Amino acid sequence: MGKDTVYRFLNSVHSHWRRFLLLLSSQVIRQDLKPLTDASTMKVLIADDTLYRRNRSKQVELLSRVFDHTEHRYYRGFRMLALAWSDGNSFLPISYTLLASSKEKNRLVPVRSDLDRRTNGAKRRRAAIRKATDVLVEMVAEATETGIEASHLLFDSWFAYPAIMRKLLVKGMHTLCMLKVTEKIFYRCQGEDLHLAAIYRKIRKRRGRAKILASVRVEIGKDDNGIPIPAKIVFVRDRRAKKWLALLSTDTTLSDEEIITTYKRRWDIEVFFKMAKSFLNLAKECESRSYDALVAQAHVVCCRYIMLALAKRTNQDPRTLGTLFHACCEELEQVTFAEALAMMLMLLKQALANVPEMTSELIQSLFERFLKELPPIYGARWLLDRQYGAVSS
Repeated sequence: MGKDTVYRFLNSVHSHWRRFLLLLSSQVIRQDLKPLTDASTMKVLIADDTLYRRNRSKQVELLSRVFDHTEHRYYRGFRMLALAWSDGNSFLPISYTLLASSKEKNRLVPVRSDLDRRTNGAKRRRAAIRKATDVLVEMVAEATETGIEASHLLFDSWFAYPAIMRKLLVKGMHTLCMLKVTEKIFYRCQGEDLHLAAIYRKIRKRRGRAKILASVRVEIGKDDNGIPIPAKIVFVRDRRAKKWLALLSTDTTLSDEEIITTYKRRWDIEVFFKMAKSFLNLAKECESRSYDALVAQAHVVCCRYIMLALAKRTNQDPRTLGTLFHACCEELEQVTFAEALAMMLMLLKQALANVPEMTSELIQSLFERFLKELPPIYGARWLLDRQYGAVSS
């Protein structure tokens, strides 16, 4: 196909790229990854945003001044808000929105005014200038409606507001996030409205050099019926400095260790951003000034990452061998257990031989009575190992 054909395809305002990526990832999860994942394994959604730099651009539609929290300065470009799915082994991006600044004074190039408001291009432009938190709740709702199985949403402290957690609970999604230390956000703790640092000063800490300093039940507001919404805050020792970190979960049934272990998965989305920018040419491949082309190219990068993640899981997970894997596992389990049983009996026999009251005839009779109670396969294995040991000696 010609180069002009590719540009017309990328610049089209009719393509629903977010819906396409959502359907593609949901099919991969259901058909390829779900059979390889145990039903008891926790599946989570992970949300985060990253800077999409276009620092040398001047006429790109919706180009904005975006603050980089890492370098503490403004750049020209966009914010890439991504939503991903993880089962602990595989990581798949499932939805993504290229956000401009929600403040009009920070938008350097205005939005096009000649588009039909009913087209997908006009809809994604309206979504681009909304607040990131509102777009995030909408993306989570779309993921659950598509049938993607997940019980918790993981994100960092930039999205950690009680109002967002309440909206997500209405959508049936629990929150597990890092909390920011600020005096502007309050939680209901032991009958008082306290900010995070005040809660930490009030509660009792564990002694010694414990990694988990403390945990406490709080309330993050009330639902539409006026019922308080419970949550759990876990305070963890920060290894980088003599400080502490706080994790919050709206699922109060999780233990402190489960909250910490599950939140570790959030780092996978940082790896995804690094791979997309450094190896998949996220912000370098497309030089178009069209907002639709930028969105299309970013979704193509997400599709590439899905292919790589699926290939990695297929090559590394032996369960993709099908029935051959399960047959080998059953045989290995029997041999391993029988060998372990034979070893334990040999050690027991040697220990009993050192007891003065235990004669060799008594020990032999005890072993024979014990072997009669075992399944035939383990008794036969013990006799084989004993014969082999006799021959060796």
